[in-house]
Amino acid sequence: MEFSATVILAGLILALLWLFSVKRRKYRLPPGPPGFFILLNCSFSETYGPVMTLYMGWQRTVVLVGYDAVKEALVDQADDFTGRMPVPFLFKATNGYGLAISNGKRWRQLRRFTLTTLRDFGMGRKGMEEWIQEVSQHLRVHIRTFKGKPFDPQFVLSSTISNVICCLVFGERFSFEDKQFLHLLTIMPKVTRFNSSPLGQMYNIFPWIMDHLPGYHQTIFGHVKEARDFIKREIQEHKETLDPSSHRGYTDCFLIRINQEKDNPSSEFNYDNLVSTVLNLFVAGTETTSYTLALTVLIKHPKIQETIQQEIDTLVGQRCPCMEDKKSLPYTDAVLHEIQRFLDIIPLSIPHYALHDISFRGYTIPKDTLIIPLLHSVLKDEKRATPRSFNPQHFLDNNGNFKKNPAFLPFSAGKRSCIGESLARMEIFLFLVSLLQHFTFSCPGGPDSIDLSPEYSGFANVPRRYTIIATPG
Repeated sequence: MEFSATVILAGLILALLWLFSVKRRKYRLPPGPPGFFILLNCSFSETYGPVMTLYMGWQRTVVLVGYDAVKEALVDQADDFTGRMPVPFLFKATNGYGLAISNGKRWRQLRRFTLTTLRDFGMGRKGMEEWIQEVSQHLRVHIRTFKGKPFDPQFVLSSTISNVICCLVFGERFSFEDKQFLHLLTIMPKVTRFNSSPLGQMYNIFPWIMDHLPGYHQTIFGHVKEARDFIKREIQEHKETLDPSSHRGYTDCFLIRINQEKDNPSSEFNYDNLVSTVLNLFVAGTETTSYTLALTVLIKHPKIQETIQQEIDTLVGQRCPCMEDKKSLPYTDAVLHEIQRFLDIIPLSIPHYALHDISFRGYTIPKDTLIIPLLHSVLKDEKRATPRSFNPQHFLDNNGNFKKNPAFLPFSAGKRSCIGESLARMEIFLFLVSLLQHFTFSCPGGPDSIDLSPEYSGFANVPRRYTIIATPG
């Protein structure tokens, strides 16, 4: 019996290898290692170059390594690379609806509407700046309630940042005492962590098997359902109190658009797309931005934290910081960019997908190929002097002025870049400057107890969690 099982397994492996070789002969695929892999090994690019083919399980995958290859694909050939992979976990979480993993007509309609509507409600503009300033004041008040005792910053930051998203999406701010809202904030990090954990990666490769097995992944999908139920309740409340002449946020605008296009069979403005797009915005806008604000980086480097505070004290003082101050705070701006580069929160981007055969650098990327623009290889390019070290000098010139770097792509690039990039940049600057104006951050174990390597590395690099201390100053 054992022998038969071994023979069958060996036969399947040989069949897969034969199938891969046939596919390679049919197309002029980019070079790559033989066989199939569960995890992506970045070192393959040293042998096969910046554009390579490998097989993640049975899925043919083309990986783009380095700034030149990523830019050429996502920017110079943007139309060819707009496709998004229906990642199994995300597909199940959204039922295939929403903005994040949609393609074609659905993606075009939803992205155009979402960008326009969020900008109308102030995303990246003065109105949103004032809202963030107000929310940051609530954040400082909340931190003071800990009275210098250790606390978990992840929950505090997520609750604050998610309120900015809630302002745009629902037109309201939730209280720190709202039990449903607070419960939602406790489960969303679990969902993000799962998607980047080894178990989450296994689910994305073998979803049809794991859907029928018990385990922690079933608990996570229960959490996703809770998040969707929360969003559905908010949408229902907005629907019952909708005033077409007074839009409170993105949800109201979408509901009005649904009514306007109810007789249009080609319209993508429907209830399912609304629920899933709001979920996309909520998760992306809360989790990735709060991770980027990781105060543990500054705790690990207390002298850098002190230098930022000195610059803020000199040039801003105790008045409320604004985006105009960014020009006067080059060192602070450089540190914020370096935090995003160093933490490398979304190393793989959301995978792209070949919707048709693509000609790229003399190769053919066949239809239905998974495409991974390796943002990690752009942010931590080995050509830098210190790519794996935290060093604000990466964004400063010899005179101490802020220096732009075209390879700074934490939000990806091209037509599928992060829709909330301008909002995230504003939040990161205003929140951090406001916090460092009023507090010095440390941790019970001191700087040496901080490990900045990720706890999980997959779809996201998930930072380790620490309790920290905020000392008023």
